[in-house]
Order: sequence, then C-alpha cells, then structure tokens
Amino acid sequence: MSEFSTIYKICIIAFAALILHVSGNRCPDMECWFVQEKPGRGGGFSAAMSQEKSMMFIRTEPHSEESKTQQHPPPADISPARIYYVTDPAGSFCQLPLHRPKGSVKKPQCEINPFSPQPSIVPWARALTDTAQSPIYLQAEWLSVSAQGLDGKLVLSNVMRAPSGSQEPSVILSIISKTAAVQSRLGERVMLDCGFWVDPSSPLFGVGFSVEWRYQFRGEGRLVLAYDAKNDRFADTTETGAELDLDALYKTGNASMVLEEAQVRHSGTYICTVYLPNVLAQVTMDLEIVELPSLSVFPNPLPLVVPGQSVSVQCEASGFFPLTLDLSWEFVGFDGKSLSLGQGSVTGHRQASDGTISQSTQLELNLARLDLGRGGEVTCVAVHAGGTRRTNVTLNIIGVSAPSIEDSMAMVAVALVLYGLIKIISWTFTSSGTTDLDRNEKKEI
Repeated sequence: MSEFSTIYKICIIAFAALILHVSGNRCPDMECWFVQEKPGRGGGFSAAMSQEKSMMFIRTEPHSEESKTQQHPPPADISPARIYYVTDPAGSFCQLPLHRPKGSVKKPQCEINPFSPQPSIVPWARALTDTAQSPIYLQAEWLSVSAQGLDGKLVLSNVMRAPSGSQEPSVILSIISKTAAVQSRLGERVMLDCGFWVDPSSPLFGVGFSVEWRYQFRGEGRLVLAYDAKNDRFADTTETGAELDLDALYKTGNASMVLEEAQVRHSGTYICTVYLPNVLAQVTMDLEIVELPSLSVFPNPLPLVVPGQSVSVQCEASGFFPLTLDLSWEFVGFDGKSLSLGQGSVTGHRQASDGTISQSTQLELNLARLDLGRGGEVTCVAVHAGGTRRTNVTLNIIGVSAPSIEDSMAMVAVALVLYGLIKIISWTFTSSGTTDLDRNEKKEI
C-alpha cells in the first residue's frame, strides 16, 4: 500500500497539470446561485430555502490585490458578501464547457452551498476518521460547488475551504465526470466516467480515500461498488459485472466504473462519491439503455385474396426498451400508390424476464372498403427512442376487373400465341385438304 500511496501522491499532481493543459483556457468568471436553509425556520417536513446570486472569480494561483482590481466588475445585483475569489490549482473550473460564450445568454449551471465537514458513517469510509477529535484544519469556512457544462456532459462537484471570515476559498477536493448522460445498447460495455483530485498542500492529501458507486431509480437504490483505499478492500455487494481499474485509480484519480454488459436493470441514475477524512464530494450521471425492437409479421406470406374479402395481419415488436413505442401500418401498391393504414389494434405491453418489452398490433384489411388495386407491400412501422424499424409482407389480390399494364401485356402475349397456333392449325388442315383433292382427281383420270 505504501507504493500505491506514493504513486497516488505523485500522479494526482500530474493529473492537475493535465487538466490545465487540456483546457487551454483562462478560468471563467462564473455566476452561481448561493443556496442555503433560511435561519429560524423549523418544524416542517422540509426546510425553507433561500437563494442569492453570487459570483466566483477563479484563478489557478492565489489572488493578489492587483489581480482583484483587474477583474471585470460583478453585476450590480450581486451582494459583495457573495463574491468569491477562488483558487483552483487543478483548473477544474477552467474547462471549456464551463465557459460562457461571449455575447450569449446561455451559461453553465452553478450552485454554491454551505458545507459542514463531518465523519463518514459508511463502513468503507469509517476508517478515514478513526479519531473522534475534530482537526483544527476543519475550523474554517467550507463551501461546496456543483456545476454542469454547456455541453450537458460535464458535471463537477468541488469542496472549497476558506479561512474563517474570508471570501477567498481554495478548492480542496474536486470530482468530475464527462458522462453526465450516457446511452447504451443491450450487451455493450459501458464506462461511467468519474475522476477526482485532492489539493496536495492540504492535510487531507495522502491520508486515504474511499470511492463509492450507488444506483438510484424511481426512489429505490442499491450499492453497486465501494472501495476502501486505506485498507485496500472492496465492500461486499450483490452486484456483478461492475469494475474499477485500481491502477488508474491510484495513478490518476480515475474512479470510473465499467459495466461489462449493459442490461435493462442498469438503466437509471448513478452517483460517484469520493470520501476523504470528514469531507466528501459526489457527481451524478444518467445511464439510459436503449434497445430497438425486433419486428416480425405473420402470416407470412399472406394468402391470396379476391376483392371483397378480408385479411388479417399481425406485427410483433419484441425485445425493446424503454417501453415508449409507436406502431403503425403503411401500404405501397404495385402501381406505386401509398396509403396510411393507421395503428391497427394495439395490445398492451408485456415484459420479458430480461426486462425488455414486447407489444403487437393487428390490422384487419377489408377489401370491400379499401381499394388496394392488385395488392402491394403492407409495412409495419415501429418508431422508438432508438430509431425507426420497418418490416413488410406482400399482399396479392387476384380477380381484379381492371387489368394492369403487366396484365394487359400478358394478355397480348397470350393472344399472339393463340393466334399463331390457330394459323398453324389452319395451315395444316388447308394443306391436308388440298392433298386429298389432288389424289381424287388423279384416280378419276
């Protein structure tokens, strides 16, 4: 563990340099909402909250009086008490998705909250605070910042510390994900990104950490994976197929989780939490499993029908997720004529053991009411979040009074053949009659 710890200390600094290099931009001035509970409001099911506009002026190096005077003046509606001069050595706030485009009203989402350091009670992080004493280091102003980039993919959560009474906090712990929203097909390998950085100058650096991944969906949750780096062990869970790369975790702070084979049960919200002694930060991301339906139409082939008859055709959509699906029917005749046939009679959803959904629709084609000519292609159309799928079957209508061009050409061909046969037979009989007459004339002579 000592070797891992040394590698962790060295490489976490390199990770910060990498963030700064990749961003290649000066740190933005970020407008945020400062959200906290209203004082003196208790006794309810939920505490009343207040929010104020705030501003963060961000640098990778500590602010000086000169640098403060060079900042753009904050908006007039922001209180001086809510202006913060942030030192962010890792440059986590400096990444491009957090930059507001010049002249644009669109800006990154940002929220600041008061933060209270306290020991963790989860088993895999309890060892980080073995002592019940509160370190002097914790006696300060603590803030947490949550932000989401304009690309909708970058999310971060930073914990900042400032000396008591100061408005110059420094980032102590930063956790970032670039996969705030992920889509996957069934069976694919999925990587949920989560990386963290700890300020090397902080007493919290190098004394141990823990990583936790939780799953939530519709109010229910479960522990997917938890790792106690101080004791080098994983927590016992019932989850299978979820992995951490420990080498990358120690070398670069890469706490990303890999799901080896995406299943329907994986669709939902994931929370990546990093614990330090008395301090934690977390980011959330959404994984959506999207699987297109498989379509089958039966009977296939359809039986031959005549005008006035009815024929029933059914389309089965199976193995799809999520359950929102629009089924409909279309017809394209042999003559190129197209016609929408509506949804038909759509059944309810059925769920398979693997969580995928099935649904079907039945179409009744009443040829006494529908003029479909000599027939054509009947197509089942399924519109799903993952895309559109189609499958078709051929409908042949016989005995139609008005012949098509093809029928007319066939009739002409048959007529020509019959005409040729008649001519040959006529020529044969004519030739035979002439021969018999000549023989009779010779006998009389």
